[in-house]
Amino acid sequence: MSSTRNVIIIGSGPAGLTAAVYAGRANLQPLMIEGVEAGGQLMLTTEVENFPGFRNGILGPDLMGEMRAQAEKFGSEIIQGNVTSVDLCSQPIVVKTSEGEFRARTLIIATGASARMLGLPSERTLMGHGVSTCATCDGYFFRGREIAVVGGGDSAMEEAVFLTRFASKVTLVHRRDTLRASKIMQDKARANPKIVWMLDHEVEEIKDTGKNEVTSMVLRSNKTKEQTEIPVHGVFVAIGHTPNTSLFRGQLELDQNGYIITHDGAKTSIDGVFACGDVQDHIYRQAITAAGSGCMAAIDAEHYLDHVPEHLASV
Repeated sequence: MSSTRNVIIIGSGPAGLTAAVYAGRANLQPLMIEGVEAGGQLMLTTEVENFPGFRNGILGPDLMGEMRAQAEKFGSEIIQGNVTSVDLCSQPIVVKTSEGEFRARTLIIATGASARMLGLPSERTLMGHGVSTCATCDGYFFRGREIAVVGGGDSAMEEAVFLTRFASKVTLVHRRDTLRASKIMQDKARANPKIVWMLDHEVEEIKDTGKNEVTSMVLRSNKTKEQTEIPVHGVFVAIGHTPNTSLFRGQLELDQNGYIITHDGAKTSIDGVFACGDVQDHIYRQAITAAGSGCMAAIDAEHYLDHVPEHLASV
């Protein structure tokens, strides 16, 4: 078994990397375990225009590369690997991967949340090239364009209304003939003249992977099975997110949707365990808010370590 670390960070998106920067600058020599999706959701995006400090924008993977290099500059060790289990009740905390076992005095969870997808091959191919899961992030790129939102809940209604600020037309596609969204959100969307409705339809295909951009989408009526192709330049998938918290079920306090509950900053229901980013935030889900909570988690971990008994110090 390896020596006990001051801090282990699980996840390497904006939250985890910011936590690594702050923990590194505090001379805590953190260990980051990247996880399956190294770099988080920004690795699937192209231009990022709303992260402070980059007035001309920056590619998502480039931003993650800069943050990673900054974390390493301040002494963070970053390893590839997927965490298979954690024991949060032991002290030190035990973190296992397929490559080995690690111990930590504190743990920062930054495993994020995964957007639910439609499951189409073209959807994955065109992600960041017209397909998006974040209206706030990418709506600005579709000024004067026709776009579509897929979903029937409050998030889909909210995104559709928001996108009318930019798009010339928003087609809202939902597989059922009734919506799951609250009445107030439905009423708000239906009152917007830019939103048109394609209920009881499912997305068959998003075109055009050959051009590496979205040009149209093919819908299938669930009643008649008839296919319809409509021109769009962007498709926003808004069918929900799944927090990556399966490792922590039964150990940490989660809300009804599986997000980690935090209080007084980044503290969780277990002392010495902190959470940041989309794994505990189902409202904002922005790179900048994730980074801010990563800062909070690192500072909270540093303060906690100031009061941990010396026999648990790293060796």
